[in-house]
Amino acid sequence: MFQGEMDPEIAALLGAGTSTASAPPPDYSTLFNEPLELDDKKSAESEVDLNAEGFPEITKRFETAPNPTLADPNFYKAALSGEGDGAQRVHNILQKYVGTKDPKDRGVYRQQATTAFWDFMGHIARKAPGTLPDTKKLLLRFFILHPTFLTPEHRDFFAKLVLENELNQPVYYLDEWFKAVGTGKIRNSATDEVRVSRTSASSKLQSLLDKANGKRDGARSLLKAKDEERINMERALRERIKNLTEHYPLDGLPDVNACYSDTQKKMFNEIHEMLKNLLRNDHDLDMYLRDFYQAEADVRTLEGKIAEEGGGVQVDMGAVDTEFNTVRQMAKMTIGRQGNHFPILSGEYFRCGPNDVGYRENVISILAKIESIDPEAFCRSYKNRLNRIVPYIVLVPSYGDYGVCWEPFDRFNRATSRGRIALPLYPKNLFIAILAAVADLRWQVAKEKASYYWMEEGLTGNYYQWFQKMKLKGDLKETFIDDYITWMTKESEAIQKLDKEVRGIFWRHVPFAQPIKDKLRGRSYTYQDLYQRDLNRAMSDGY
Repeated sequence: MFQGEMDPEIAALLGAGTSTASAPPPDYSTLFNEPLELDDKKSAESEVDLNAEGFPEITKRFETAPNPTLADPNFYKAALSGEGDGAQRVHNILQKYVGTKDPKDRGVYRQQATTAFWDFMGHIARKAPGTLPDTKKLLLRFFILHPTFLTPEHRDFFAKLVLENELNQPVYYLDEWFKAVGTGKIRNSATDEVRVSRTSASSKLQSLLDKANGKRDGARSLLKAKDEERINMERALRERIKNLTEHYPLDGLPDVNACYSDTQKKMFNEIHEMLKNLLRNDHDLDMYLRDFYQAEADVRTLEGKIAEEGGGVQVDMGAVDTEFNTVRQMAKMTIGRQGNHFPILSGEYFRCGPNDVGYRENVISILAKIESIDPEAFCRSYKNRLNRIVPYIVLVPSYGDYGVCWEPFDRFNRATSRGRIALPLYPKNLFIAILAAVADLRWQVAKEKASYYWMEEGLTGNYYQWFQKMKLKGDLKETFIDDYITWMTKESEAIQKLDKEVRGIFWRHVPFAQPIKDKLRGRSYTYQDLYQRDLNRAMSDGY
């Protein structure tokens, strides 16, 4: 992806050749000690840290002092105020919906309220990049329109939730998500419905700029990871050298130190290997630096070209409007055709226990649990390195039962960009909802990695061939998601529910954490046999 040269498309468009000679020499001080311009648009949770090994421990789930906003008797009035005809339409339909007793009329008003409320929320979403008062923030975040629609216990629960992202994880409520998209910190989610205005030449320039930005961001993430790797290697080398240079006086010869011990002699080989690894690291680091500087040069060239033509490409709708429509589709997907599509949070439909509400801290703790079982759940391989990249997670206020993966990664940065997952806030079982989203992510990442050979190679290829051999009907990916949920909830506890061949595919391509493998090995001959196959592959070439 990063070749250290100007992208051929960019070179052709600008009438320039490759220009690696024009790239400035690598300078670590400007790269790591001083913030680059691209960082000004990035928040801590949107920056990918390739050296992070897990999720932070959850030490605070609720505020000790409840937010008084939901107890305000004027909450409903404040929520609707300043939103024009859309708010009035919602109010009128809700009055009819609440007041009618006829089931048929109630069904009609319920559908009208659903459409009117989503249109109304579109107006609220446009204000998210600015400063939202707590009333509208809670409205956009949880779809709480009228506190009296909830029981006092439910109101107390939502009033105590932590509003700020104190954990700096890429888990977003809708108000935070629309603000990040609207201010340019996060690109719009991929969609086929966005039409670009202006000329085809301008469209081409903007597309190339997005591609160059993706290369630059990916190169910088790899740089930071390599630099951290070198720091750790140098630290270990210093420890070895320190131990190597420690000597003790000989008995009877206090002015002469003893020879190297057997342990110290072994360190010579270790130090030799460390030095070779440091040289390889330095080679990679130099390559990534050149990639970064070339991508940075491409970005500046394209920005200048776009500025000469009078600005960038404009989308028919604003970024927030486009993303709002995308989120609305995400909500529909989490619910499904037969689910409850009524959007307003109401005690009539809210049946979640506290442990099944998808608030941020709850989601992060479940993600950590999933990763403890499936340690490669959020990993992608690039340049022989397995990178842990947690996707963006959008918490959608819906009564859905399953999370979905909207994108496996950014189309402009396949190396280090985050994917996108949508999770329902009010599912029947939050653990299952998140498992479904992770399964969807795993499937799409594996499919993209295999590219044209997704029906032949890797996880998707092996699973597809089994599916065809069994002559199964239905959706292939949905069947995989169901099997993944079984794998994580049953097979991880040595409860054999999967087909033997599927179990083998998952054991190889969706491996459990080593402690779980060790536990399963002693529970059944089935798992013992799979464990032995691992050992056999490890001793053979091509594992």
